[in-house]
Amino acid sequence: MILIADSGSSKTDWRLVASDASIQQVKTIGFNPYYQDSTSIAEELKLQLLPKVQEPLTQIYYYGTGITNSEKSQVLIDAFKSVFPDCDSIHVHNDMLGAARALAGHHSGIVCILGTGSNSCFYDGEQIAHQVPPLGFWLGDEGSGGHLGKQLVLAYLHKDLPMDLRDKFEKRYGAKDRLEILDNAYHKPFPNRYFASFSKFLFDNRQHPFIYRLLFDAFTDFFEKYLLKYPEVSQYKIHFTGSVAFYYSDILRQVAASKECTVGIIAETPIAGLTLYHQQTN
Repeated sequence: MILIADSGSSKTDWRLVASDASIQQVKTIGFNPYYQDSTSIAEELKLQLLPKVQEPLTQIYYYGTGITNSEKSQVLIDAFKSVFPDCDSIHVHNDMLGAARALAGHHSGIVCILGTGSNSCFYDGEQIAHQVPPLGFWLGDEGSGGHLGKQLVLAYLHKDLPMDLRDKFEKRYGAKDRLEILDNAYHKPFPNRYFASFSKFLFDNRQHPFIYRLLFDAFTDFFEKYLLKYPEVSQYKIHFTGSVAFYYSDILRQVAASKECTVGIIAETPIAGLTLYHQQTN
């Protein structure tokens, strides 16, 4: 049995490909080695994933956020070894390579992730050949759910939200004070998840001129700070994956057109493409 995973900070999509080629789908919480150690990850895997595995695992392909170096990769490898000690073939890669393999396959292109966080790369059909480095939640993540939610909360705190939106916001979430938000931002774990949780409000009110401008500007920032810095960007299709890219695809395409860029595939998650990729290469 082959185990394939695409993990973001909020959730993980798993596919179990059995020896008879049947495929089982599993969803769990997300994992990030910047915030979790191998022991805590292993505990979650034993609780949420292990009961679903009905055959011995022969290979594991994990693509996840926060896999930025060998040290972070080892956190996941150690967790998998703890839960599946008989599996000798464990491959841990960053989510960017997973998105590239899923969306571009063996073709060159620019591949982007817009989910809880944001990222991008130029993929040459085999590997990530060039990347404009992302700066993470506090310094970057433009266009991501975390960034969008942060922009909304900042507008609320600064009293920049139009009154009709402010009333809707407080009806939905209750009145928010500065100390509550700062506590979630700086003291509680996963601040990116906290701010990304407000993205749904933006989606539900995206026709409002203020919200539309906030969204358009955020995606414009993503293009200008990252995508337009790739050489000859206009010659390649730009592929997107992630919940933000999927649900705001109309505005994303408008921004791309304004920058004379060509959008390729927009997929909510890369897991289907990754499953096909590994079925074809195994």
